[in-house]
Amino acid sequence: MDKTMIKPFIAARVAQELKDGDVVNLGIGLPTFVPNYLPEGVHITLHAENGIVGCGPKPSAEEAQPMYVTDAGGATASVAKGGCFIDSSTSFALVRGGHVDCTVLGALEVDQEGNLANWIIPGKKVPGMGGAMDLVVGAKKVIIAMEHTAKGNPKILKKCTLPLTAVKCISKIITEMCVFEVTPDGLVLREYNPEFSIDDIKNATEADFIVADDAKEIKVALPGA
Repeated sequence: MDKTMIKPFIAARVAQELKDGDVVNLGIGLPTFVPNYLPEGVHITLHAENGIVGCGPKPSAEEAQPMYVTDAGGATASVAKGGCFIDSSTSFALVRGGHVDCTVLGALEVDQEGNLANWIIPGKKVPGMGGAMDLVVGAKKVIIAMEHTAKGNPKILKKCTLPLTAVKCISKIITEMCVFEVTPDGLVLREYNPEFSIDDIKNATEADFIVADDAKEIKVALPGA
């Protein structure tokens, strides 16, 4: 798969998981592309845990110059019409109270039990965990959107090796290769990218998984594709 198409492909597939009216929190990086691919008629309210309910489109460099609004990742943000600012404690009360329908986050590692490690590699400097721990416990659905491997090494493991963000919190894992659902019986492959064979996916995945009898091809619409 063309490297430049991986992130748009994943983001477009994640967008299919969102429903009209959902309150959604997006992690930094790849998840921020998801709103670009929302199906027609689907309107969501974007929540940023630093205190924005109703984030708007990502501003251009010119638009961002005079602005002082940032998202939870420190990137310049905007507020949609009808959006508002709230204090941090109220923002986290929304998360902890179960009012966020879905959070989409990246990951360093995930495993077949639905555990997530996405905040630190020991020995490397990091600014902190941020809101990830609260989000993956408080949101109704947790979707991990990430590339399937890192430098050729599997990121979907039998057991995470890095410090965990939370345990058994993941609902779905969406990569450029496939869609896994996390179930009490383990990972179930529900959809696959036809550019990859099931053997390709197995070779890139350390975790055990079941291929659903009704597994189907991932279908996304990308501009210019």
